[in-house]
Amino acid sequence: MRDNELEILNLVILPIAKINMSKQQNKVDASTRRRLRTSYITSVISISLVLFMLGLLGLILLHAKKISDHVKENIGLTVFINDNAKEADILSFQKDINAMTGVKASDYISKEEGAKELKQDLGEDFLNFLGYNPLHPSIEVFLKADYANNDSIPSIEKKLMQNKDVKEVVYIKSLIKQVNDNVKKITLVLLVLSSILLLIAVALISNTIRLSVFAKRFLIRSMQLVGATESFIRRPFIIKGIVQGIYGSLIAMFLLTVIIYIVRQKIPEIINLKDYDLYLYVYGIVTFLGIVISWISNYLAVRKYLRMKTDFLYL
Repeated sequence: MRDNELEILNLVILPIAKINMSKQQNKVDASTRRRLRTSYITSVISISLVLFMLGLLGLILLHAKKISDHVKENIGLTVFINDNAKEADILSFQKDINAMTGVKASDYISKEEGAKELKQDLGEDFLNFLGYNPLHPSIEVFLKADYANNDSIPSIEKKLMQNKDVKEVVYIKSLIKQVNDNVKKITLVLLVLSSILLLIAVALISNTIRLSVFAKRFLIRSMQLVGATESFIRRPFIIKGIVQGIYGSLIAMFLLTVIIYIVRQKIPEIINLKDYDLYLYVYGIVTFLGIVISWISNYLAVRKYLRMKTDFLYL
């Protein structure tokens, strides 16, 4: 009877127990794989969202500089010419102006063209009322952004006044000062926001990666116990971190491209300031930050668990 029981145990009960244990182990393995996959996806999404915010702020910052330069370069000096000046001399003087340091472009407006523009602005023919054209020929001078300030303009004005045909040079000092002051304030605010966001980005990405490494702390300790070196243990985590950074940066660049497209559709004026080199520069920075931050975060997280005592692994 005892032999029969042992035979039944070996033939029936033990195989069933092994099958149940195998199923249970498969469930545990599947659950572990699912958690690891979820952790990986969460890490990539977190990295991509943070990089997207950084890239968006970078675009705003660089476009702010470009827009401010655009505004400055459209603030012109008006050079009024004497009535007795010959047109050939005026055109020659315009060429000399274009060759001056700090001058981006100039536009010659004759008396007749000036009268036509003023007539359109007023909505009536003032020449019939006055009986003559009181306007002077003029040259609109547009400066480069770096020279459109109250420190550089007086020296340019002095050079312009040296020409005998120049009657006067007119520009709005208060407007130029106001534009430059506002640009400085906006730039300072954006730089502060960029610095704060960069610190937040590093903290968020580091915490996300630290949680991912925390889930594998026992695997790290097991590898140490079988004699694996620190560099050997650290290598797959760093490679995985770099891949996460690349995936995150690709998602962030896709979101930035969508935002750029929407802004162009909603604000067509921005097309005049488009600069594909600028976009490539921002995308390059986003990719670089994604890789470097992920690499450093994985390195530090793994080093922490490599040096941690066994008792603390259970906390």
